[in-house]
Amino acid sequence: MGKAIILVIDDDPMVLGAVDRDLRKKYGMDYRIVPINLGTAALEFLKQLHGRAETVALFLVDQRMPQMTGVEFLEQARLLYPEAKKVLLTAYADTEAAISSINRAGLDYYLMKPWDPPEERLYPVLDELLTEWKANVRLPFDGIRLAGTLWSPASHTLRDFLSRHLIPYQWLDVESDPKARLLVEEHSGGGLKIPTVFFPDGSVMVEPNLRDLAEKVGLKTRASLPFYDLVIIGSGPAGLSAAVYAASEGLSCLVIERGTPGGQAGSSPRIDNYLGFPNGISGSELARRAVTQARRLGAEMLSTQEACKITLQDSYRIVGLADGTEISCRAVLLATGATFHALKMPGAAGLSGAGVYYGAAHTEARSYQGQEVFVVGGANSAGQAAMYLSRFASKVTLIVRSEQLSASQYLADQLRHNERIEILLNTDMVEVHGEDKLEEIVVKDSQSGKLQTLKGAAMFVFIGVRPQSEFVADLVLRDEKGYVFTGPDLLVGGQRPAGWSLVRDPYLLETSVPGIFAAGDVRYGTTHRVSAATSEGGLAVAMIRQYLKSI
Repeated sequence: MGKAIILVIDDDPMVLGAVDRDLRKKYGMDYRIVPINLGTAALEFLKQLHGRAETVALFLVDQRMPQMTGVEFLEQARLLYPEAKKVLLTAYADTEAAISSINRAGLDYYLMKPWDPPEERLYPVLDELLTEWKANVRLPFDGIRLAGTLWSPASHTLRDFLSRHLIPYQWLDVESDPKARLLVEEHSGGGLKIPTVFFPDGSVMVEPNLRDLAEKVGLKTRASLPFYDLVIIGSGPAGLSAAVYAASEGLSCLVIERGTPGGQAGSSPRIDNYLGFPNGISGSELARRAVTQARRLGAEMLSTQEACKITLQDSYRIVGLADGTEISCRAVLLATGATFHALKMPGAAGLSGAGVYYGAAHTEARSYQGQEVFVVGGANSAGQAAMYLSRFASKVTLIVRSEQLSASQYLADQLRHNERIEILLNTDMVEVHGEDKLEEIVVKDSQSGKLQTLKGAAMFVFIGVRPQSEFVADLVLRDEKGYVFTGPDLLVGGQRPAGWSLVRDPYLLETSVPGIFAAGDVRYGTTHRVSAATSEGGLAVAMIRQYLKSI
């Protein structure tokens, strides 16, 4: 595969030459830099590239050009290369045009001229955009290949695992690809055992479990040390935020994750209201950045490991893992988050992972190109999934049990104005039908009682949340739903919780057991927002430092 292209367009020869020089200096080894002086000529060249199936990674385009402005070029280039990153070079007077083009042309960033020194004002921006592009683009590929079927729950589990860890892979559908089927049968003794994973080194894993796959692709599954200052259980926004702050403060920190980074938020295709990202960011990309940041600062992260108990030994807390190993520490942060409720109606359980998905819109959306799908739920997670799915599906039906959407206003407005999305309010799920895959659902209007059968290929469920706190049920105080009480919520009538052994009150975010803290969606009083979870992660570390000073 040839190098991906960075296309630079500016009608000023001196500016074009300067940009070309700076880009070749930094990116010339990894990318093909192509400078062109007119938008119209660049568009013709782009059509030729597309016809040859060549890859474009990034457009760096001047706004003020004759015949075609930068925004006009990007609007048309987006149709040919929707995944390429788009950067506009602007003068001060072009700021409004740049901001308006975020939606019109899918602009990722705009740079003010001049950009000197490039080490400070150009390279950091492009580094970040190119890293994100590489993590999400589907390139002509000779790496990991995953063979299975769309209707195989085990195949879905591996796809979601690789996608959420941002590990590039090629999907081979044995139902539609005869060569893939023969390849799998060759390694299954003539049968058809799926999923099967093929690696660049020639090795093959047939029906692997997540732990073996994680170790094969280089994820860390065992702790390096027997003892840490802080063990964080869960790598959602709260856990990752805490890891960044703890590591930056010099604490030895271990993050334990049984699933994938990002938690529930990591499955969100787009978060539009997170500070500092004016054109939005996907949950998986936000998680990737946070994981990279935490590791760079010194935090250690374990994958496919499940904490199953916490025991106390004097001032130490011992975290027991499902594989029988134990890790000692001085403090624990519960950041296990919450999961979506499973559908209880007839037919739903048997099709889980085979047309019925909990979250996973980002992973499976492309598989339902041109088909009709359902999204169940009315909050932000459901709304974001519906918007993303509408880019691929011919129709998205949003099924909402209540009489109105509970999503943020900006998102509710987007949903109502999207022609591919139909919103059904006051609607209950009744049944799910299908043999090996989802075929149709039955819903009921809760006001009229009328039943309706709807055809569709997939259903993505985002209803309710259940805090992941069962493994500490006998250790810390929780409410009837499983949310963990912390700080002032532990004081009843001004009295500290039973068994509290210290002369002080519990710190903010500290549970009923000294040295065990909770943050994010597992905590009583949570607001179920990414920004709230990240804030609590940072606050928890501040409280943990206070605790560590006292022991």
